[in-house]
Amino acid sequence: MNYDGAEGLEFGGGNTKLDPSVILELPKGCQVISTEGHGVSFWANTARIDVELADGTPQKFFIKVISKEQGKHMMHSEFESMKTIYSCMPDFAPRPIAWGTYQSIPNTHFFLCDYKEMIDEMPDPQKFASRLAALHQNSKSPNGKFGFHITTYSGNLPQINEWEDSWEVYFAKCLRKALDLELEAKGDDPEFHVLVPIIFDKVIPRLLRPLETEGRSIKPSLVHGDLWYANSGIDIDSDESLIFDACCFYAHNEYEFGQWQPVCNKFGAEYLAAYHSYVQISAPEEDYGGRLDLYKLRFNTHVSALFTENETLREQMLGDMRDLVKRYG
Repeated sequence: MNYDGAEGLEFGGGNTKLDPSVILELPKGCQVISTEGHGVSFWANTARIDVELADGTPQKFFIKVISKEQGKHMMHSEFESMKTIYSCMPDFAPRPIAWGTYQSIPNTHFFLCDYKEMIDEMPDPQKFASRLAALHQNSKSPNGKFGFHITTYSGNLPQINEWEDSWEVYFAKCLRKALDLELEAKGDDPEFHVLVPIIFDKVIPRLLRPLETEGRSIKPSLVHGDLWYANSGIDIDSDESLIFDACCFYAHNEYEFGQWQPVCNKFGAEYLAAYHSYVQISAPEEDYGGRLDLYKLRFNTHVSALFTENETLREQMLGDMRDLVKRYG
């Protein structure tokens, strides 16, 4: 966890004291009724804030608090990601309110949004897919390129988001960054010297270049960036699915489904089938499975870098590489 604690501002235990920077972002004249730890995060401290508005109406907020300079960038990343999703699909994400730094503890930073009571059941595939398809299709890159206007963080590690005209070039940069982080976290492996050059010289061009050649093109679509099942839920009040904890950028829409390929995920084949009832598979269709496996490699590499003590994650990543090299190298 990247949270050092905030003495006197702990959540729960009857404490209702909040940092002045947070209070400034709450409705004017409201009274804090309670704070309680809420949810689970590998990297931050999370809580629910219950207030009473000036007219007596109750309202709830969700706050995430984290420490250090890296934490500051993470909170900014989450706010910009969720703001971009919310501006495109306001019924698909909790309303982001603010991010900032504690006045009383300058080394501590926060992200604040509306609180949504959610159940963690899997959403209906057709309803969820229709919303995700709408996000991908209705979003528009501000400059027509792949990337994002700031560096976003998946977990506590950065993603390369520099704008690129070519999806192939952009994806290669993203994967290279993830590999660099993984090597930094776990050290070298002899297989890397054989597999990695083939991935970049052969596999990526083989699977991604056809998307943008011979008259074909792909639209840069806003993707959540880390859409595993734990970053979604069902709003109890509306009975509609919501997504959160985003690390967005504009990408090939099918990139989103690389995160759905590992066996630990619960977005199974029925969700992909539902999605493609709204959005066609990109041409050439025969490369679809290979593309998703390449995108899975990107996710598995980043996850291996995040959890430094788990050697199984590296073996999964190497297994992805071996498979792709065998099929396309």
